[in-house]
Amino acid sequence: MKKFAIAAATATALTLTMANAAFAQQPAQSPMTLAAGEMTKAKEETKDTWITTKVKADLMTEKGIPGSDIKVETNKGVVSLSSDVAITQSQKEQAIAITKKIKGVQDVSADGLKTE
Repeated sequence: MKKFAIAAATATALTLTMANAAFAQQPAQSPMTLAAGEMTKAKEETKDTWITTKVKADLMTEKGIPGSDIKVETNKGVVSLSSDVAITQSQKEQAIAITKKIKGVQDVSADGLKTE
């Protein structure tokens, strides 16, 4: 029984020593740095969601633009407009102009908008 207890204690000590060595090799990053990075990411995602919602709402309420046919995606302030249904060149230009006026929009890509 004593031999088993000694073997178990030795195995535990070796495991803890190896675990400490493994953790010591990884560069330590402070919890505040990690939290700040996550907060920045969350703010960007929230901002992009707000932009997407605002663009979609403005396109839906604008007369002469088929807002329900235009898909809106935002990534880091860059808005991508696309559609499966063809729209006129004038409607495309108007959709781009409406999108560019929205606060926070960095750029607009309308390559995905099909035109007649």
